[in-house]
Amino acid sequence: MIHATDLRPFLSEVAEVERTPRGQRPHRLPAPIRRRFPDPQLLAMEAQPSGVRLTFRTTATRVALTVIASRLGFAGIDRPRGRIDLTVDDVFAGSSVLTGGDLTETDLRTGSTTVRPGDAHRAAFEDLPARDKTVELWLPHNESVELVRLQADAELRPVHDDRPLWLHHGSSISHGSNAVGPTAIWPAVASRAAGHRLRNLGFGGSALLDPFVARTMRDLPADVISLKVGINIVNLDVMRRRAFTAALHGFLDTIRDGHPSTPLLVVTPIFCGIHEDTPGPGAIDPASLQTGAARFIATGAPGDTALGRLTLRVVREAIGEVLEHRDDPALHLVDGLRLYGREDAERIPLPDGLHPDTDGHALIGGRFAPRLREHGRTRAN
Repeated sequence: MIHATDLRPFLSEVAEVERTPRGQRPHRLPAPIRRRFPDPQLLAMEAQPSGVRLTFRTTATRVALTVIASRLGFAGIDRPRGRIDLTVDDVFAGSSVLTGGDLTETDLRTGSTTVRPGDAHRAAFEDLPARDKTVELWLPHNESVELVRLQADAELRPVHDDRPLWLHHGSSISHGSNAVGPTAIWPAVASRAAGHRLRNLGFGGSALLDPFVARTMRDLPADVISLKVGINIVNLDVMRRRAFTAALHGFLDTIRDGHPSTPLLVVTPIFCGIHEDTPGPGAIDPASLQTGAARFIATGAPGDTALGRLTLRVVREAIGEVLEHRDDPALHLVDGLRLYGREDAERIPLPDGLHPDTDGHALIGGRFAPRLREHGRTRAN
């Protein structure tokens, strides 16, 4: 078997790779941002490699990746483990559910946290076709990993991927919450259906129009860009309408400094019943903790928008007004309700009241793919 421990040549769509005593940890945001703004939620989410792949050409029939995972958990709540998905020439060919790894568990009743270390996981895939092929190992979207080694029974060669590059930023829904695996999150579904590469800057609980995210997007290559914004603004109750409008303009201005003519899609929030007409903050329903499956609720007063408090209905209206006031022929509005609307929620409900399940991700990704194909067919810059 061939052993590779420096996996940087095979990693795609990462900001940097941190060397740790145990291996190499991919990051989706660069170190200067992490040092300047060490918000625990953001740091935990950017280290989860949603959309990140190990990509190589090989004739190998056996491939194995050893990782040490780190995950977040809540006492008494069952959360499915992450997994590593494998594709061969962009066709799904298997997955390996993570075992072991480090667990940081929080008791939501007391706020206390316990850290439990665990063992490495070896994701082994066998009986791959012996022909020369492109193999992608999609890293888990919901657990961070330290990459220890990659093994194969034939040479591994880095790949130059010339597909159009899609750069996307969004919330936990874009990050992939409640999807069964990394190829099942809606951005992965859409990118694979459209024949695009994905660079995913979806950060759970952290799509807040932060200027440093806009600067990151400004400085990254992209053939098509999208921004899905609104749900975190509402469920964290961080802005009023006046501030939201200005922040969205500023975010778009910064992106345009680096991508003046790249197709830019602004996606309004999908349907979420708890926040359609009720402002945040959002919270976990204490009663749901007894069931072992957390559900989210809105704690604001229904209809309380007179002083600028935001609901999803208000956010969609505000986003539309922002785009109307920008003279930008490459700027496009995507109605989130056409990706997942009220009728879809009745048929494929949000299991926790906030995030779609795997079927919901498939629906959203399948509906977004045509927009991606339409606007990202050729390289913009």
